[in-house]
Amino acid sequence: MNAPKKVLLVFIPSESGVDGARSLYAEPEKSPLLYWFNNSVRKLIKRSQFAIPPLSLMILSSIGVPGVEQRLCDMRFEDFPEAEHWDLVGISVQTGMARKAFELADRLREKKITVALGGAHVTLFADSCRVHGDILVHGEADDLWKTVLEDLKSGNLKSEYSSEHFPDLEEPRPVSKNALLKNRYFTTNLIQTGRGCPYNCDFCNVHVLNGRSLRRRKIDDIVDEVARFLQHDRRIFFFVDDSINADPAYAEELFRRLIPYRISWFGQATTMLGQQPRLLETFARSGCRALLVGIESVEPESRDAHRKTQNRSTELVAAIKNIRSAGISLYGSFIYGLDGDTLDTPAAILDFIDLTKLDVPGINILRPIPGTRVFDRLREEGRLLFDPSDSTAFRYTFGQEMLYQPKNIPLDAFVESYSKLTREIFSTTSSIQRGLGAPSAKTAVLFFNLFYTHLYGLSRNDLHKQLARRQP
Repeated sequence: MNAPKKVLLVFIPSESGVDGARSLYAEPEKSPLLYWFNNSVRKLIKRSQFAIPPLSLMILSSIGVPGVEQRLCDMRFEDFPEAEHWDLVGISVQTGMARKAFELADRLREKKITVALGGAHVTLFADSCRVHGDILVHGEADDLWKTVLEDLKSGNLKSEYSSEHFPDLEEPRPVSKNALLKNRYFTTNLIQTGRGCPYNCDFCNVHVLNGRSLRRRKIDDIVDEVARFLQHDRRIFFFVDDSINADPAYAEELFRRLIPYRISWFGQATTMLGQQPRLLETFARSGCRALLVGIESVEPESRDAHRKTQNRSTELVAAIKNIRSAGISLYGSFIYGLDGDTLDTPAAILDFIDLTKLDVPGINILRPIPGTRVFDRLREEGRLLFDPSDSTAFRYTFGQEMLYQPKNIPLDAFVESYSKLTREIFSTTSSIQRGLGAPSAKTAVLFFNLFYTHLYGLSRNDLHKQLARRQP
């Protein structure tokens, strides 16, 4: 009998921010006490706030082919297992971490290990990826990966795998958690109900990668998955869809059927939920404890400039109050530095947070991700601060570097105003107050706020260092 083929699926963490919580410009930590403290904070942030499994690799590791064994390597927690033999290594490549992914791929190929590259970056920038991989997998790989594994087993691997159509999500594809180490993560209960986005925000690439129409899984399959997952891990569930309420009738039926399972869950939604009273009540009854909502901007000019059209700014306050009144805590995500923003915008954000009592305000800096319309526009306007011809020059951080020149605000003034805004929002006192005042998930809200107090301090530090390095 032939030995089974061994396949390793690799997740690449970001260089800093939520995966590492370290400065982009940090000197080596010479003090043992300081090293211990910072390392402990990094581990605590990963475990308590952000560490959930990579869903795409969960899905791929669930695809079974006789004679092929798959394992998952999450490099947030472990080094690449150099000593073991691998017949194929699959690396998920995200644009913000592409450089690190390519470095690993090149090193493995030098050792004659076959490397398959997939993920969003490969789908959008295939030409720049070919030199780094033996195999490219384009687009959503739910069906393609099984073909790759079968070809590996038969010895007929191809250099490119792609499909003309998105996979049919109504076809049952049970997700297994066998490849996960449960205790590494805040929870392993990740559920995806569908893909695609009908909205057209210019700073987002979801509609580019997954299509403009909503594709949904069968509700029976999702309910069965929740029941199976509960047998392995009874912690919080994450519904990872970008807008879980985008199809209200579908969401109403799904979460009504989940009420008897008595789960607690987090998710992402639009603030339109605050104007959908029946669905909002069902969310609360089914165990919804907290939601992330994309507010982006309270400035009408900015919302119009970036095609953020789902909910006008005048509707946001009432919608947020309705959601919190239903007993659901809210993480409200803002982007400061959009094209309609001015130095008066931070005061408007502070007033909005005070008025709505948002439980976790996230103050982001615009990320012009290659492959989005905002990247193309800023490139044409000459406002990018990184090399637009090098897609690996973009990297993901926790607001630790400016990647573009804001339209209405000088760069140094923007950094100062952003620093003042985040310092005012995130302090130990305000973090404790928001945790105590949250309608639900009080411990999680408290941890988010305390960790953000640390992370925004890191952001301010690095932004000022970046400015100093730009000075002539």
